[in-house]
Amino acid sequence: MSAEETIHVGGRWRAALAGETREIVDPADATILAVVAEGAEADADDAITAARRAFDEGPWPRTPVAERAALLRRTAALLRRDREELGLLESRDAGKTVEEGRVDVDCVADAFDYFAGLAAGQSAGRVVDAGTDSVHSVVVYEPVGVCALITPWNYPLLQASWKVAPALVAGNTFVLKPSEITPMTTVALVRLLTEAGLPEGVANLVTGPGHSVGARFAGHPGVDLVSFTGGLVSGTKVARSAADTVKKVALELGGKNPNVVFADACATEEGFDTAVDQALNAAFIHSGQVCSAGSRLIVEESVRERFVAELARRAGRIRLGRGTEDGVECGPLVSPQQLEKTEYYVDAAIAEGAVVRSGGRRPEPSATRPANGYFYEPTVLDRCERTMRVVREEVFGPVLTVETFTTEDEAVALANDTEYGLAGGVWTSDAGRARRVAGRLRHGTVWINDFHPYLPQAEWGGFGKSGVGRELGPSGLAEYREAKHVYQNLDPKPVRWFAG
Repeated sequence: MSAEETIHVGGRWRAALAGETREIVDPADATILAVVAEGAEADADDAITAARRAFDEGPWPRTPVAERAALLRRTAALLRRDREELGLLESRDAGKTVEEGRVDVDCVADAFDYFAGLAAGQSAGRVVDAGTDSVHSVVVYEPVGVCALITPWNYPLLQASWKVAPALVAGNTFVLKPSEITPMTTVALVRLLTEAGLPEGVANLVTGPGHSVGARFAGHPGVDLVSFTGGLVSGTKVARSAADTVKKVALELGGKNPNVVFADACATEEGFDTAVDQALNAAFIHSGQVCSAGSRLIVEESVRERFVAELARRAGRIRLGRGTEDGVECGPLVSPQQLEKTEYYVDAAIAEGAVVRSGGRRPEPSATRPANGYFYEPTVLDRCERTMRVVREEVFGPVLTVETFTTEDEAVALANDTEYGLAGGVWTSDAGRARRVAGRLRHGTVWINDFHPYLPQAEWGGFGKSGVGRELGPSGLAEYREAKHVYQNLDPKPVRWFAG
């Protein structure tokens, strides 16, 4: 197989039908990492046809759940076998540190194992009491059909697994489009599924841009469900395209996530140190290129100055560089466009009155930061107001804004003052306050005295413009199933409604 044969259709790897290719760039130094096939609408149609045939005529939807679960477990074992290779590839492709890449692989394997166990442990149906012994009534759960899975550039392997694992164990076939910027580990995942024994045509992959491949997936009448993770603008286009064929839609569209710190959380030195440390993690993991990044620090006014001063000091000490280098804590942004977007938002914030406490510029080149890399210093912007664009809009870069409050009600109002509602954090030593505030936050995940952890057993998704539907947990599996009520009359008799 040549380097350009990254389209997988009907069990065969091939190049794009039009022969087009795309260069994949290492964001640390702008060198060419790989060359992949650049698919288009014709390739998307080809993949959908293969997935449709595999669903309608192939064995996978009728394979016992236990066997489908066993394939997921074999895939998890292969992921763990290739952990180092995949972690390095994710680091080079997306710019994150190798350790972050390894953690991603671990989480992907865990997701496959979780959905295998969840599906295998569920009953075949739910008996419904019809009120008479002469009726047997049951609700059964069947695969949706052909699923179009469209994934983002920031967590390519992880986000693919959150869709692929439940789709497969539910008995669906799929067509998959990774981001055209970071497709490499998704290609590797499909190869592992094949190695694990997945039948031909069940998993189909098209590398290519969203405006052609993704749009075709979303609007094609042969697709029964589309699951998209990405930006709000692209997500609304997917929803519009899917509406004409009335297919199921699941959207995870990001967030502008608050991290609320009450003064009582900082009453001890240990508490203060932990809250500052976690605020750094919330904002700057993967250079802030995280849909759930805690990019809005909302801190109680009485501790603001001390908290922000220490936060800025530590942010200035973050070791920025190529993710594959030892000792590096934060890698580059994924593309020149993302770098320019980050600069734009910081410049706009300064013009609106924000104060740079740390960062706010591209770093000087060094041995671990090549001059051509897409690096930006972790940035803390103080004196921010809710009207600023940098506070309201998703930057997806290493930028942390600081707002303040004086009362609990004000803290909640600020945290909920966003069109998104994906995630948020609350820091307090008062257990009653923690429960009250968590209960009032309109966000799909709320962390109390923590930030970022997720569990494959717990649903992930958001309120408002953060999307519709859920991934992970039982609801994440339910997205890929249809409920069917089967009502059997065991003693049929004439109804005599019509005299006849």
